Amino acid sequence: MMQKLFDLSGRRALVTGSSQGIGFALASGLQEAGAEIVLNGRSLDKLETAAAKLGPGARILPFDVTDHMAVRETVDRFESEVGPIDILVNNAGMQHRAKLEDFPPDAFEKLLAANVSSVFNVGQAVARHMIGRKRGKIINIASVQTALARPTIAPYTATKGAVGNLTKGMATDWARHGLQCNAIAPGYFETPLNAALVADPEFTAWLSKRTPAGRWGKVEELAGACVFLASDASSFVNGHILYVDGGITASL
Repeated sequence: MMQKLFDLSGRRALVTGSSQGIGFALASGLQEAGAEIVLNGRSLDKLETAAAKLGPGARILPFDVTDHMAVRETVDRFESEVGPIDILVNNAGMQHRAKLEDFPPDAFEKLLAANVSSVFNVGQAVARHMIGRKRGKIINIASVQTALARPTIAPYTATKGAVGNLTKGMATDWARHGLQCNAIAPGYFETPLNAALVADPEFTAWLSKRTPAGRWGKVEELAGACVFLASDASSFVNGHILYVDGGITASL
């Protein structure tokens, strides 16, 4: 019975920004739990390479998550021609580091589009179909920066705070229709997005002291949380932000 709760066989999962890093790791974990995977990104070459790693059955769906109409048209067409999207993981995002007083306004707008508008765009497009079926799982990727701040990333922090509250809003509006909308908030993980920090011995030393677990996270360690939130095991979990951060938000 317990194992069945986590079984995703017969369900289809769309993971945005999933050609590498956290997105690919989450897609891999969902696939291992039985889900059919649909990878999303803007680079067709990267998506095809990622799909080949997952093996037969993995699909690709290239579109720009910041383009509202393109997202809606692509999702509607996929639902009509292929079938339902049962699980959505809103993972696509970006980072830009600069002192707040010097932060370029165009970079701020790009962060808002990539990190917040994308969650709204894809979430709305997919939820419209889920609502009609009275079931669905939406998992947004937040961050420890949903709750905390660090120098040089204030706009990123603002966007991830917005993702956390948008997740709560989704649950508030859509739980009555049978959807569960939650977020995973990763701590510091070894990803392409964090490559510069991983390569910085001073930052790694600081992180090891600041994190109770004493290390960087490995992207595979996010898969269990994602499978839980995508499965029947979380049928009464809604509007929750699940921190997977080695304890960094729990300690001063």
